[in-house]
Amino acid sequence: MLYVQVELRQGRVEWDKMPGPHLLLVVVVAVCLINTAFGFANGKVSLACGDMMPQHGHDSSSKPAPYNITLDKPTFSPGDHITVTLLVVPMSGSTSFKGFLIEARDAENPDGPAVGSFSLLNPSESQLLHCGHTQGSAVSHTSKSKKTEIQALWEAPKNPPASVQFMATVVQKYKVYWVQIPGPVVFLNGATGVPPPNPTPTSTTAAVTTPLSVLTRPFSSEGCGRSKSCLRDPVGCDPDRDPLCFFLSFTPEERTVLFELSGPADGYLSFALSLDKYMGNDDVYLCVRDGDSVDINAAYVSGRTHPELASENVLSDTAWQLADGVIQCRFRRDILLPRQIASRFSLDQSYFLFIAHGRAGDGVIHRHDHQPLISTHQTVITGPPEDLAGSRSPLLIKFHGVFMLVAWMTTVTTGVIIARYFKHDWPETTLFGRRLWFQVHRALMILTVLLTCVGFSLPFIYRGGWSRHAGSHPYLGCTVMALSFIQPIMALLRPATDSSRRYIFNWMHLGTGTIARILAVVAIFLGIQQQALLLPGPWSTGVLAGCVVWGVLVELLLEFHSKAVIVTGRTLAEDEEKILGTHSDNERQRKVSRFRKIVFAVFLLGNVGFLSVLINTIRNV
Repeated sequence: MLYVQVELRQGRVEWDKMPGPHLLLVVVVAVCLINTAFGFANGKVSLACGDMMPQHGHDSSSKPAPYNITLDKPTFSPGDHITVTLLVVPMSGSTSFKGFLIEARDAENPDGPAVGSFSLLNPSESQLLHCGHTQGSAVSHTSKSKKTEIQALWEAPKNPPASVQFMATVVQKYKVYWVQIPGPVVFLNGATGVPPPNPTPTSTTAAVTTPLSVLTRPFSSEGCGRSKSCLRDPVGCDPDRDPLCFFLSFTPEERTVLFELSGPADGYLSFALSLDKYMGNDDVYLCVRDGDSVDINAAYVSGRTHPELASENVLSDTAWQLADGVIQCRFRRDILLPRQIASRFSLDQSYFLFIAHGRAGDGVIHRHDHQPLISTHQTVITGPPEDLAGSRSPLLIKFHGVFMLVAWMTTVTTGVIIARYFKHDWPETTLFGRRLWFQVHRALMILTVLLTCVGFSLPFIYRGGWSRHAGSHPYLGCTVMALSFIQPIMALLRPATDSSRRYIFNWMHLGTGTIARILAVVAIFLGIQQQALLLPGPWSTGVLAGCVVWGVLVELLLEFHSKAVIVTGRTLAEDEEKILGTHSDNERQRKVSRFRKIVFAVFLLGNVGFLSVLINTIRNV
């Protein structure tokens, strides 16, 4: 038998911090796993000599193998040499393979040990392996470079079986491979039942896969909502004119549904049918770029894991196109499938639609770079045509962003300005027995803490825990949340106004609040770049920066004004203000107060304007 097998994916081991012996044990295991992974990638697959099954975590392809095995002799004698060739079948649609493992076995006992030994004809692309008790009894690849043909020279043993069969397991890419492709059988000269020699070279003819057809023209949004249902981002875009348009359409037919998918993507484009707005247990369809072609496959997602390719082929009339970084693919799928295909959803039911895209390498897709586009409501695939709307940001995450913006861009800034610059404007005005400025300041700060608490909890509710892909944003958020709790606790425990320790509270209150405000602003800037709430840039970042700068400028203006730099051109200490109670000073104080109120009103107008733009942007993502 001849077997051909390709590289395994590089392994990865993750561990938490562990003490002494446990950490040492994990390191040893990790090194073993990494060495094993690198060995398979380099073709040293002796561990797989038995069943020849690539340990890729996926089933063998059910499609006909696009590879062929040929021999230069139909019979042999002990010590004879036979040239074995593995090559791509012409017109199969395949262009190469990446790795192989070659063995010959007793045709009457294909599960037995390897028979004979090999020598290399392509030493730069192949290497000898030790399978069983014979050195050089198998040949494998040396790297994952693309190959179209490999040859090896097989030498018959001194005591050979009556017949020897060659087979191949070929891996085209990580998730696409064929196990034990049957090769030709050669017979021992003089053995009983040996057929007469065939002067022509012996070969096997693998079934040729029907190549995917190439689309002749791009998709169009014409007919959306009338003859077909469409989901688009941006809303109303046309893939025929806009290369940045993400587009999914589906058209029910008599027994099938025609799907069209288009969008800019470096590696893959996909859509999924889901029973809810959360990834997991979804029916997925992938269009994965592989060089200059596109592979179209059905898959299934179980939880927040990589899609598992379907072992059965449920797609027909597949076609694709690559142009200017845009992937387009089209296929049909039966509305109803046999019950044994449990992972495929029936298309006469109602589902949410997801569109996702990301990078891919060697046919293996990576985690999507952006939050998927999710339809706003469920739709029946075979139902009346609809022009669907979608969003890339979950509703909980949108509320998270809005609450944090209101808390740290508006309420906290307003509360600080009231406490710092308006104490003397309402000296005798009270509300519920306390000074007005204090009550307004306290109410705004309590509102800030409440908004922060609610906003802080929403991502954890949505994610079901900690997000490992959000970078430093959640750490900053936790710090801000802690400081937000510390501030009111300090305020409750503050000493009396005339206490000798009052200045300690004043500085701690000011310092903690300032640090919280700075960290909150940094966290918000990082937040609008998160997958779950990716605001369009760079203008949205500019609007947020404008909001921050606007607040800083207003505080600086009021600070300078409080020192009498703008109005009087000189500094007047607070104790002098108490002594000089003349009419002119009172008039000056009224003008000062009027100026601060005008500045404060202008600040609120500008702040609300910036905030409205940001909230509306969040609503539309």
